[in-house]
Amino acid sequence: MTARFIARRVAALAATLLAASFLIYAALYLSPGDPATVLAGGARMTRSTLEQIHREYHLDDPLFVSYFRWLTHALHGDFGQSLVYRESVADLLSPRIGTTALLVVYATVLILLAGIGLGIAAALKEGKLDTTIVVGTTVAMGAPTFVMAVLLITIFANSLDWFPVFGSGSGLGDRLWHLTLPAVALAFSYVAYVAQVTRAAVREELRGEYVETARGRGLPERFVVRRHVLRNAMGPISTVSGLTVAGLIAGTVVAEQAFGISGLGSLLVDSAAKKDFAVVQAIALIMVAAFVIVNTLVDLLSAVLDPRLMRKTRS
Repeated sequence: MTARFIARRVAALAATLLAASFLIYAALYLSPGDPATVLAGGARMTRSTLEQIHREYHLDDPLFVSYFRWLTHALHGDFGQSLVYRESVADLLSPRIGTTALLVVYATVLILLAGIGLGIAAALKEGKLDTTIVVGTTVAMGAPTFVMAVLLITIFANSLDWFPVFGSGSGLGDRLWHLTLPAVALAFSYVAYVAQVTRAAVREELRGEYVETARGRGLPERFVVRRHVLRNAMGPISTVSGLTVAGLIAGTVVAEQAFGISGLGSLLVDSAAKKDFAVVQAIALIMVAAFVIVNTLVDLLSAVLDPRLMRKTRS
């Protein structure tokens, strides 16, 4: 991987984050009325309180001056003060970031293990197994997260009493136990999608001439599949898997609300409902940053697996 290719991807990452942060902050100024009333959650405020908000958030400054001040503070972890919760936005976010991150990582592991595993099995084993996986994943792709949440709660929490319904637990083991159903609900449709893409990618490589050549040389089938087929199929599989993981970040909103998890997603919904704009700005910025960073890492990984992408970029 060339330094020029990496530099281009990092520059694109920085430009995207800068543009996204500006749009997120500018939404405050684009909202109707006085931005101070938006920050105050739409509550009736006295003139002195509104003036205090103007001073604290520098709302009387030009947009770009105010934006760069906010961005500088945000880069240092200071997202301002929540006027609804009456505490620092950073203090509100810090205990919830870990919960959301663990949920995303848990769901990611399920997607990669189950999705890629099912896809490879379907591609290599034609017949009933292939048909069953194809039909099952086709149905699963149309299952929304909230529907899966209701089904999982009904079966595994209420009927079987295997898992808790609400909360995120304490300690790693207890948290994983509490987050199992939310992670499954969040990952379910994505597992099906990754499985179908993996099956198609592996099937495509199995039809390659180099596979027939390797078999003709008497190489064991297991060696041909592992060394040639899977290695060449990992390009599209890693790309789709990475984009799927990036999509999980937004999907946590539904899963956290359904299972009563105190994470960034549930806080975003509550803050939007209460019009706590400072908190909404901070969470939106964090989610967009995470999404863009994951996509950039996927681009770099794809380039490692398929060097032809770097040559296309240079041309």
